[in-house]
Amino acid sequence: MAAYLWVGKTREGEIRRGEMASASEASLRVFLRGQGLTGVKVEKKRKDLKACLPFSPGRVREKEVAVFARQFATMINAGLPIMECLDLLSSEERNRVFARVILSVRTDIGQGQSLTESLSRHPAVFDELFVNLAAAGEAGGVLDVILNRLAGHLEKTVQLKRKLRGALVYPASVLLISSAVIALLLWRVVPVFDDLFRQMGSALPAPTRLLMEASEFVQGNFLYGVLFLVLSVLGFGRFYKTERGRLGVDRILLKLPVFGTLFRKVAVARFSRTLSTLVSSGVPILEGLEIVGRVSGNKAVENVLVETRKRVTEGKPIAETLASSKVFPSMVVQMIGVGESTGTLDAMLDKIADFYDQEVDAAADAMTSLLEPVMMVVLGGLVGGMIVALYLPVFRMAGVMGG
Repeated sequence: MAAYLWVGKTREGEIRRGEMASASEASLRVFLRGQGLTGVKVEKKRKDLKACLPFSPGRVREKEVAVFARQFATMINAGLPIMECLDLLSSEERNRVFARVILSVRTDIGQGQSLTESLSRHPAVFDELFVNLAAAGEAGGVLDVILNRLAGHLEKTVQLKRKLRGALVYPASVLLISSAVIALLLWRVVPVFDDLFRQMGSALPAPTRLLMEASEFVQGNFLYGVLFLVLSVLGFGRFYKTERGRLGVDRILLKLPVFGTLFRKVAVARFSRTLSTLVSSGVPILEGLEIVGRVSGNKAVENVLVETRKRVTEGKPIAETLASSKVFPSMVVQMIGVGESTGTLDAMLDKIADFYDQEVDAAADAMTSLLEPVMMVVLGGLVGGMIVALYLPVFRMAGVMGG
């Protein structure tokens, strides 16, 4: 759908203007005339230059969707009609991409579609979880309650992702910087010493010879190395997009030393929080398991939940299938079993999510505390070893001259 700028006159003679998304200019004119406007002029909005740039921030973040859900719920609770709510939200939204999406949803509703149908037309912004919860809220007449619950869920999901990102940024940045420093030393600094040692004409110690050979290899194959790195990243990206590739990588992530524990706890927290939100909002458990699997973010977890859903349809409890998967910890399985037997599954899942949110914090802090000294020792050892290897011939020559 394209964005259009429109101008029209009300029956009282007041000039109104605005921006709206529509399938075509003609359909927008029909809609505006249906709103009682006359003298309607419609013009297709020109594309923003920033939105055309390849790396422009044109996406809608989860945090923005959470704020939208919270504000939408507040307006509905205050008694405002949905159309008016969407008008206000689109006019206040700073992200132009998101503002156009909200306008598109408003237009679709104005043309007779339900809120759920309108939201489902924008899967890049409103995921399956959002759409299904909105459907439950519409059907039960408690849209404001569901949106508030959804906003809380999204806010906690954003916090969880921030914790994970923060835990991974430090080791990744140290690894990247250290690799760049070592490559620069081998490419530019070591060759200077190589010329000096050749003029000396004496035999070099083994560590120095090894360093010189490494430097010669880097100089002769630097561009090939960069090309290999770029192709490896692209190849891995394509492989990860395949069903088999994503499953294999996600399984490895859950089994990695140090990192695997963190990834597993994040997966458990996300599963528990999402399923709790769905069940407490009135979504059937089978449909909830299917949705949770698709939004889990980990193919290994998704496969477990697909199998769990299949077993539940056969009459088996959720806890039994999760226990045999070896993905979920025994404590989680036992608590889910208690929740199933007492009819308090949503409350039990919420407690699990709260507990694992704290566990993610602790695991992230522990991982950072463990990796920091290890990486400093490794980096210091590599750079220090290179410096010692460079100065060994100098020390030997000084010893010979002194003797």
